[in-house]
Amino acid sequence: MKHLKPGDAAPDFTATDQDGNKISLGDYRGKKVILYFYPKDNTPGCTAQACNLRDNHAALLRKGYVVLGVSTDDQKSHKKFSEKFNLNFPLLVDEGQAIVKAYGVWGSKTFMGRTYDGTHRTTFLINEKGIIDEIIDKPDTKMHTEEVLQVWENRV
Repeated sequence: MKHLKPGDAAPDFTATDQDGNKISLGDYRGKKVILYFYPKDNTPGCTAQACNLRDNHAALLRKGYVVLGVSTDDQKSHKKFSEKFNLNFPLLVDEGQAIVKAYGVWGSKTFMGRTYDGTHRTTFLINEKGIIDEIIDKPDTKMHTEEVLQVWENRV
């Protein structure tokens, strides 16, 4: 597993979103990117996190932030998830696990006594130059926007 840290260049990628648009990290140079990785569409924690970001999206945009969600679910799953909860930001498809592996968030997990490989919920805060400013491991799904703003805006 790759171990990225603040100060590293964010690995570039190109992926398809829920609507079939091609999106690259490089498209967002000059903006602050909240790149969040989540395990699965339509699960309680992932839904809480996505809805928290949705509800605060206008405020984030006003501050110059862009939100991009990434999971290994397919486009159809992302589309249903996005429509069901009226999400107002792209959900990127990473079925081949290229992005999760590039960011080092794919690995062994344990749930209810079962060990399996999956996406570790992690958020990368990427600055206007494409450099990782901060990494939030195990974000608070219900208060994620507040957590992002506190971490990013209290940096010295």
